Amino acid sequence: MTNPPPAPVLTEFLDALLAGRLEVVDLTTPLSSATPALRLPAPFANLIDFGLEEVSAYNEPGPFWRHNNIHTGEHIGTHLDAPVHWITGRDGDDVSQIPVRRLIGSAAVLDLTAQVAADPDYLLTVADVEAWEDRHGRLTTGTWLLLRTGWEVRGGSEAEFLNTDDTGSHTPGVAVECARWLATERDITGLGVETVGVDAGLAGGFDPAFPVHHYFLGNDKYGLTSLRNLGRLPATGAMLVVSPLPIVGGTGSPSRVLAVTGAAA
Repeated sequence: MTNPPPAPVLTEFLDALLAGRLEVVDLTTPLSSATPALRLPAPFANLIDFGLEEVSAYNEPGPFWRHNNIHTGEHIGTHLDAPVHWITGRDGDDVSQIPVRRLIGSAAVLDLTAQVAADPDYLLTVADVEAWEDRHGRLTTGTWLLLRTGWEVRGGSEAEFLNTDDTGSHTPGVAVECARWLATERDITGLGVETVGVDAGLAGGFDPAFPVHHYFLGNDKYGLTSLRNLGRLPATGAMLVVSPLPIVGGTGSPSRVLAVTGAAA
């Protein structure tokens, strides 16, 4: 049995990549022991930070090679939240069960940098999304909605990234009604953010608590966190590729997230 020839659209896509007419933008935060991670208050338990453990380095344990063990929580750095991560999605897919076709989709970038510069606790509203749709068209099936907030500039310091004081962590997110509306009224695949989690820093006090987790994961949608370089993407027209590890039973996974867009002139 002979393999079918590549579809013309794939040939055109690959030719455009090779010719530089398309650009691949890495939206992933580099993963190291210094990568900022969520810090839950007592009595809740936290994940371990990412770490490398040397096994050999061209020496007696392995004279011709270097390799390491990795130690990490599932939800560290740029990572995907699977439905089973939250109690509302407990009967849904784990990260290994997510249909791979849903890991590739269009990207819609909604820019909130001005609002967040004025108020780090800013919450996305339904009106914000509807205003974006008035300019760019309704969010389409399979789209990843990406919130550009400018938060990535804080990524070099965990203290600045988490922005915590005695009242809690002050990071932007999504209002309760907007989380419910996006999860039930728009057929998007998921939400991507630049912050440490898909919910606002103070979302533990909302009703319901952590509404993006509650509504999105309970409605078979996904979350992406700690994204970078969203400013290099257009509002519409880019393609997102999400590559989590297929961890059997996993509630999430560190992920490489790439966007394909038209090359800058």
